[in-house]
Amino acid sequence: MSQTTGATPDVRLVLLGRQGAGKGTQAARLAEAYDVPHISTGDMLRVAVKEGTPLGRKAKEIMDAGHLVSDELMVGIVNERIHLPDAARGWLLDGFPRTVAQGEALEAITADLPLDLVVNLEVPEDVVLKRISERRVCSTCGAIYSLSSPPTNPWTCDVCGGRVVQRDDDTEEAVRKRLDAYTADTAPLLPFYGERKLLVEVDGEGSPDEVFARLRTAIDARVTARG
Repeated sequence: MSQTTGATPDVRLVLLGRQGAGKGTQAARLAEAYDVPHISTGDMLRVAVKEGTPLGRKAKEIMDAGHLVSDELMVGIVNERIHLPDAARGWLLDGFPRTVAQGEALEAITADLPLDLVVNLEVPEDVVLKRISERRVCSTCGAIYSLSSPPTNPWTCDVCGGRVVQRDDDTEEAVRKRLDAYTADTAPLLPFYGERKLLVEVDGEGSPDEVFARLRTAIDARVTARG
């Protein structure tokens, strides 16, 4: 791993885990801690959906049905994003790769600056199903709430005042389809990265601060070991 003279090392990470494991929350915190961009393919797709682009309309149909978009589409989006100037020191991918084929494609497009570490945020399926079914999101800024932790004013975002809603792809039926897809398509990435000595497993249950502390410990240990 290369390192700059700044306060944090260059680091290129992938965060894996079931939908609802808390990847988005933790990825944002980790990206800030390591001073690298948080690259969420889901967020990029939802922006396209909101803007009603041709890609967005196609993606909405696919995501509403609980399915995954094509590898070709996702690899192109990611390849373009990780080679932007703000990602020169590193990046944190959240939501990609989701298949072994995407993992192989990521190896190809990062051959010049390879991946450093893959962290799997482990949360049982019954826990994430409850989390996602209760999740509510600001339709304007994307802030996340839940039925158990709603905004201060009923379904009005505390951050920007936008309307807080349940996403179409957060219904229980769509969530179950996505969890089935994770088991079939994404779980095989764990042995794929395990064979490459890149995988670290982290317990994703507990408070956000507790999980973040575990993640920092795991990542810092690998960064220190690799120099």
